[in-house]
Amino acid sequence: MKILLVNPKTPETFWSFSSSLKFVSKKSSEIPLGLLTVAAMLPVEWNLRFIDENVSQLKDKDILWSDYVFSTAMSVHRQSLNRLIDKCKLLDRKIVTGGPLVTTEPENFSNVDHLILNESETTLPLFLADLKAGHAKRIYSTDIFPGIASAPVPRWDLLEMNKYATINIQYSRGCPNDCEFCSVTMLNGRRCRTKSKEQFIAELNRLYELKWRGHVFIVDDNFIGNKYKLKQELLPSLIEWSEEKKYPFKFTTEASIDLADDEILMDMMINAGFYSVFVGIETPNNNSLSECNKLQNLGRDISDSVKIMQNKGFVVSAGFIVGFDNDTTSIFDEQINLIQKSGIVTAMVGMLNAPIGTKLYNRLIKENRIVNQFNGDNVDGTTNFTPTMGLQPLKTGYNKILSSIYSQKQYYKRIKTFLNNYSVPKKVIQRISFSEFKALFKSFWYLGIRLKGRKFYWNLLFESLFRYPRKLPLAITLAIYGVHFRKIIQNL
Repeated sequence: MKILLVNPKTPETFWSFSSSLKFVSKKSSEIPLGLLTVAAMLPVEWNLRFIDENVSQLKDKDILWSDYVFSTAMSVHRQSLNRLIDKCKLLDRKIVTGGPLVTTEPENFSNVDHLILNESETTLPLFLADLKAGHAKRIYSTDIFPGIASAPVPRWDLLEMNKYATINIQYSRGCPNDCEFCSVTMLNGRRCRTKSKEQFIAELNRLYELKWRGHVFIVDDNFIGNKYKLKQELLPSLIEWSEEKKYPFKFTTEASIDLADDEILMDMMINAGFYSVFVGIETPNNNSLSECNKLQNLGRDISDSVKIMQNKGFVVSAGFIVGFDNDTTSIFDEQINLIQKSGIVTAMVGMLNAPIGTKLYNRLIKENRIVNQFNGDNVDGTTNFTPTMGLQPLKTGYNKILSSIYSQKQYYKRIKTFLNNYSVPKKVIQRISFSEFKALFKSFWYLGIRLKGRKFYWNLLFESLFRYPRKLPLAITLAIYGVHFRKIIQNL
């Protein structure tokens, strides 16, 4: 069997970093981990080819070579997935599709030959068995959240690894929290299912064997969902592995803000090689936090929690949301003040949306407030429901936030706030790769000479050089990120 695995094209979004990737000569910020995991579950005797449309062009001859095309998609891939489906139909090749988008909207993909819904550890083997027996069904689904201790090592060897800025890996699925707007618990449940420490280390060893060095994103929606198991099992092994290998990877992940409450856990993560964490802050409005059931964020000074993590050695990026029912027009200035005060340089601010199947979506359906599809782009200035404050005031306030926090003056000011709060971990080995070295010199030209606002760049560079010399590479990296963020908001 000849199988072509295709990762659909991701449109330019906040997290695509498309403008910043040019500085490090990369094509994509992250790899398609789900599809590579599926590849590892296919029969070993099958002939596999892999194309990521974010780094390579998909040609008709690639599809014609195959017996089946396998793909997966999130909401943001809707248009590119539909283009792929249409092309497969035109070329008379069958397509097999899974992932969050088709799992939540199977009725919208009637032209797909086989839909493998939910988590593939349960549904894919059923499809493969039926395919071998000659009577494959069109839809495979389950309400089971399977254990992932038997999940295979992803087929990273299928990638052109040098085209990516970050390699993804997974430790757990599920989140113990139950935020109204979030699709994680709907798709993966509230019980945090983990891989074994041996399994996780084996995956790291495979990446190491493939000569990957640099950034590794642990894609768990809440890495600290099972703190006990982290502290007792995984992190001690990961610390030992990282020390033995002399810290070849820089780990980043996602976690709830209560990470700041656990000093032991933070220390262990830093000692294991973590340098960055994304936190869902959402809003400083306690009424809105209660509304969306974001209980872990209530009753705390958000800025203080962020500063605690920064002082430990974490680069904290965060998500923010406006448009809750309890938001008034004062929320826009409150968000700006929180973001600037906390020194969160990478601040993703979006208008509230309701993904299909979430508790928020179900509530708004009953209230007859859903008006269109959720497109999966959190920062495009759109929403799929009628907001309480009115759509126009929400859009006006939203644009005010972005134009403020991503103006060069406020952005560079925020970098300096962060640098002042941030402590470089003692165990960090300052390795600068060749691509990062090139990025430094490219930044001299683009940010320091060619682009407007060059005075902010040079001021940051020299202040960092003399006040925070160990933080200089990070300061330049954040300055480069700003190029992408400004381009994104200009397109709104």
